[in-house]
Amino acid sequence: MRGLNRADFSKAGTAVAGAVAVGLALGGCAAGGEGVRTEGPATPAKVSSDAPKATKSSKVNAVALLKRDEKVSDVVRRKLKPCGSGHEYPVDVSYGNLTGSSSPDVVVNVLTCDDAIGIGTYVYRRDGDGERYEAAFVNEQPPVYAQISKGDLEVIRQVYGPGDEVDFPSGEDVIIYHWNGKRFDESERTHNDYSNTVDGADPSGAAEEG
Repeated sequence: MRGLNRADFSKAGTAVAGAVAVGLALGGCAAGGEGVRTEGPATPAKVSSDAPKATKSSKVNAVALLKRDEKVSDVVRRKLKPCGSGHEYPVDVSYGNLTGSSSPDVVVNVLTCDDAIGIGTYVYRRDGDGERYEAAFVNEQPPVYAQISKGDLEVIRQVYGPGDEVDFPSGEDVIIYHWNGKRFDESERTHNDYSNTVDGADPSGAAEEG
């Protein structure tokens, strides 16, 4: 299976599965369509005043941060609920130095409960007063997942060609964003094509002779 879940991201650093599955999970919304923002850096905007304060010694309540962020679309908000009958939200959170702030920046990925498909990724940093977090980056073009790589933001998106099945995308785009002091700028983009050979299949489609 070429499509990967959140566990595969941490192991292999590749993107989550399924633009088609995302369309189904979002009730027919196609990637990049109405209700989903286009890819790119977000102009830093402070989260509303009742957002949780950041402290150097405590972790951030990422769910509360997202719910108070006006940049989070209605599509993602509708998916920001506990999975099943439990209390666990489909949110991955990581901390690291991306913007040179005095405290770690926060990278938040929102996924679907059923398939762990990335539907939104966000970066939050401490504001100038060091009291609250502000949104510094937004990408809501599924399938998408972000992580910290050598001090930069690495955004991974799987690519589907005509006739590709959900589990077998044609490749992936890996986009590196670097903080320029005010915002994230794209500094590098790499495209990786996946092999046509899957599970030992003959890419030529020819049957073996007996």
